[in-house]
Amino acid sequence: MKHIGPISGIAAHAAEFVATAGYDNQVILWNARTGLPIHRVHHDHLANQCAFSADGKHLVSASSDYTARIWEVPSMRLKAVLSGHQDDVEMAVFSPDGTLVATCSRDHVLRIFDLQGNLKGSFHGHQADVISVVWSPDGKRLISSSDDGTVRQWDTTSFAQCDEVDIGGVETDTIAITRNGVVFAGDDEGRISIICQGQVRSVAAHDAGIKRIVWNDDKQLLVTLSYDRSAILWRFDAQHNLSKLRSTALPSIIWPRSCAFVGEEELVFATFGSRYATWNYERDEWSVDGIQPAVSINAVVTAQGQQYSIGDAGLLFRDNKPVTGVGSLCNFLLPFGPLLLTGGQMGQVFDALSGQLLYQHRSPLNCGTTFEKDGVPHALIGTYTGEGLVFILDGRDSLKLVASIAMHDNAIKGVAANERYLFSVCASADAALHRIDDFSCARHIDNAHARISNGCCQIEGGFASIGRDLKLRLWLEGGDEVYDSPHQHSIKCIGASADGAIIATAAYNGTVALFNLATRSWQPLQRPTASGISCITHSGQQHDFLASSYDGNIYGIAARRAS
Repeated sequence: MKHIGPISGIAAHAAEFVATAGYDNQVILWNARTGLPIHRVHHDHLANQCAFSADGKHLVSASSDYTARIWEVPSMRLKAVLSGHQDDVEMAVFSPDGTLVATCSRDHVLRIFDLQGNLKGSFHGHQADVISVVWSPDGKRLISSSDDGTVRQWDTTSFAQCDEVDIGGVETDTIAITRNGVVFAGDDEGRISIICQGQVRSVAAHDAGIKRIVWNDDKQLLVTLSYDRSAILWRFDAQHNLSKLRSTALPSIIWPRSCAFVGEEELVFATFGSRYATWNYERDEWSVDGIQPAVSINAVVTAQGQQYSIGDAGLLFRDNKPVTGVGSLCNFLLPFGPLLLTGGQMGQVFDALSGQLLYQHRSPLNCGTTFEKDGVPHALIGTYTGEGLVFILDGRDSLKLVASIAMHDNAIKGVAANERYLFSVCASADAALHRIDDFSCARHIDNAHARISNGCCQIEGGFASIGRDLKLRLWLEGGDEVYDSPHQHSIKCIGASADGAIIATAAYNGTVALFNLATRSWQPLQRPTASGISCITHSGQQHDFLASSYDGNIYGIAARRAS
């Protein structure tokens, strides 16, 4: 019993239980003392986070199948399904007395349910995805954080908003609250905001966005996790001052999305592997033994007639046989001269063919493309901190950084290029065009998609992009166009045929839809797997594609030929 995809969420109850929620749709209950699995259950889509009730008798899990589910502990018998959200449920938490559950979603709404799954009320007001929610200690309020850059408080009786704090418009993924009502909020600029009685004070904490804040009231300790690949343990005193007790560099297997206090001196962490990791913060010792790399594939590409793929384990496969390993999760593959560039969570650019480290950045890396400038081949790599890193070859086996373009103020999710422009989309749903000749911004498109933009590609006459809003958008010299897609779940990736005439799109629930540019029409929906599609690229055949999946497989996708 183990995870085969990345663990996104983790929770603990005393020193008795640990629960993990994974991108393999699984929720696993573990014995905290022995580290052995007890039971597992499944969602219909990615499991994002989980939380125990205060008495440890129930567990709630939040999922991209648009539901949260309540499970009895330790039997993991399903008690209730909490439905009604119109997008991914990012978090679900029990009220202090354990009688209610609050959920928050990318549909911008919070909801409260009883333990039988009955909806008690909804909270409307956030203008973007709601990522985090906590209850006040007395259960009379909810506190939420959102990609709209606000932290809001809600009355749980009237379901009305009763307070709002603007975190400078910066996306804020995570919050925690003390027994005395002090709220901590972690934002995408690496700051901790301390909110108390209407006053806000910011503390610079990390060099990249904070993805999770966890508070332990009994120990008066706070922990922050960041995409700068560090965790910091803080002491919070009676004068509301934060002091750093200890920091640790995260092992490459750790995904800095979630952690939880367990026992007297340990924290458990989400990983890119088969089980959770443990950090003893008193002795500053990590335990990652026995964690098998996840099988998920994140990227596939064809180069010189051969198929290459790479994923969470950082292992490069050539024609489905392992070749080399870089030791950490990788998000993309980019043929560049004699090199095959890759990179991911550690912020490192590697040549995947040799395993050689070529460059170190301050935040994770997401995507890449190639282009020519003044007759010289260039590579562009998109980062989580919004920079586009531009490289040229330095000899046959090295890179030289020649520019860092401030493309976005959020994670770049996709990049593409043609003869004149670099096109990019980011997690704030914006898009941008930058001129190749001087890297200046030619056009910035606010809210290019209604929700997160997940990817883009070059097409005949311009560029195309997709996102969580289920739209295909074309950015053409003659004007912009938008088309509804046949997908029912968030579109994860996009690619184009070699001639740019067929656009392939693929979703987190395994569906693939091809769009014919000439006729502006969709071909019939395909679903090669029930797992999510991570990457889709042309296969080398004119109108056929390869789709890599979180289930560890690569699927051939055939386009329908015109008669």
